[in-house]
Amino acid sequence: MNNRPLQEKSFDFAVRMVNLYKFLSIEKKEFVISKQMLRSGTAIGALAREADQAESKADFIHKLSIALKEANETEYWLLLMCKTDYLKVNEFESLHTDLKELLKLLTSIINSTKKNLAAT
Repeated sequence: MNNRPLQEKSFDFAVRMVNLYKFLSIEKKEFVISKQMLRSGTAIGALAREADQAESKADFIHKLSIALKEANETEYWLLLMCKTDYLKVNEFESLHTDLKELLKLLTSIINSTKKNLAAT
């Protein structure tokens, strides 16, 4: 159950979230929402990595499903940051594009794993 592309993309996204948090806390003096976004945005990659050591396919699906929830939460925080002018539209769109790719990847892996599990 090796998901190298997911791990790489989610790690790169986590790096962007850390850098965004540094920018928001230092430049914009925003600490509450950005901290939530940092937590959920970095959890995606941590859960993807944890899923690779899953004890079963069901455990793998469970861990990636939690990662998917974290990705959806991150999308909420990014939208809120954009709508409250902490992020410029172009900054939001760049991050959102990467996040949508992660959402699609997670959904695809979860669905195909469920399908394979049901077929056995």
